Amino acid sequence: MTRWVLLAGMNCSEDLWSGCGVDDALTPPLDRESVDEQVGHLLRTLPPRFLLGGSSLGAVVATALALRAPERVAGLLLTATNARAPTDGQRRGWGEWRRRLDAGVPPRVLQEEILPLLLAPSTAVARPDLVERTLAMADAVGAAVLRRQLALQDSRQDLLGRLPTLTVPVRVVSGIHDALCPPEFHTAIAAAVPGAELTTTATGHLGPLEDPRAFAALLHQAGPGSTPR
Repeated sequence: MTRWVLLAGMNCSEDLWSGCGVDDALTPPLDRESVDEQVGHLLRTLPPRFLLGGSSLGAVVATALALRAPERVAGLLLTATNARAPTDGQRRGWGEWRRRLDAGVPPRVLQEEILPLLLAPSTAVARPDLVERTLAMADAVGAAVLRRQLALQDSRQDLLGRLPTLTVPVRVVSGIHDALCPPEFHTAIAAAVPGAELTTTATGHLGPLEDPRAFAALLHQAGPGSTPR
C-alpha cells in the first residue's frame, strides 16, 4: 500500500495534519540545515515509493525531492508555498529570528508574533483552540530544530524554473486568506507544472489545521488507486 508522507512547515509539527484522515501517514520532521541534505535524508529513510504532501517549507522540500527522485513519488500535494528563491527581506527576517533564538526568545513567542500571517482572520477570532495548537506546534519543534529550519530556509533556491520538468501528478492547494503565500504564488506553480490541478480553500497559511475536512477529501482523492487530479 502506498503511504502518505506529510511534511509540515517551519515551526510547525505533525499536528498540522491531525484530523486530515491519514492517521497512518509518515510525518518526518524538517531537521536538516539545507534542502539538499533534507532531501537526501528523506530518500534514505522513506519507503521505496510514497505519496508526498507538503505545506510551506515542507512543500519546498517536497518539490525538491520530487524533482530529484520522481520515481519515488506516486503523487504530490503542495500547499501554502512559494517556488521562488527567497528575497533579501525574507533572509533578513530569518536572520533576526536566529538572533532572537540565540538571545533566548522561545519559538512560541516568535510564532505568536506572526499569528495574523498564519491563520485566517476569522479563525484567529473564533477558534482559540486552533490558536493554541498553532503555538503548541512551536513548543513541539523547539529552539534547536527551529534554528536548523532557518538554515534550511536560507539554502532554498528557485524551483519555479524547474517545475516544467516535474513528471509526477501534482495538486496545488491555495488558501484564499493565506497572507504569507497568497493565491498568485500557487497559480504560478500550477501553471508551470504540466497537468497540475489547482484547488482553493477558504483558509489561511495553515490550511490543514484550519480545514482538515477539506484536506482529508483532497488527500483521499490523491490516495491509493487514484491520482491527485
